[in-house]
Amino acid sequence: MVSERVVLRFPRKLIEQPIIYMLSKKYDLVFNILFARVMPNQEGVLVAELSGEDDNYQQGIDYLKENEVDVQLLSRDVVRDEKRCTMCGACTAVCPTGALSIPDRKTMIVTFEVDKCVACGQCVEACPSNAMKVSLSGLEELGLENI
Repeated sequence: MVSERVVLRFPRKLIEQPIIYMLSKKYDLVFNILFARVMPNQEGVLVAELSGEDDNYQQGIDYLKENEVDVQLLSRDVVRDEKRCTMCGACTAVCPTGALSIPDRKTMIVTFEVDKCVACGQCVEACPSNAMKVSLSGLEELGLENI
């Protein structure tokens, strides 16, 4: 199983084509749209997490490239500034994957298991000390670094 975050840039001529539908229908890929900007007669940009079986995923990516869709991997990571963290636990209440937790209620130390993190950003919003940050790479050249 493959799951990747990608930036897809669609040429104007493809804006009204069912490209994403085909990824789902023909290649059995699951997609979660994180950001979309599609305007008539302009290039379209879609940031999504694509998931599927290895072969289907690669065939879907090949399909996109054959149709002149620019495909770029997106790296989005949540990082914690240990110096700013006050161990208040606010982030643990909103973390959907359990990447942030308080395993020992006596010490109340918040642990961050990066491998469980899906970079949803909910902890960033919840953190009163601004210790949690989203680090993006791959979006700067698109002018989308703030999504």
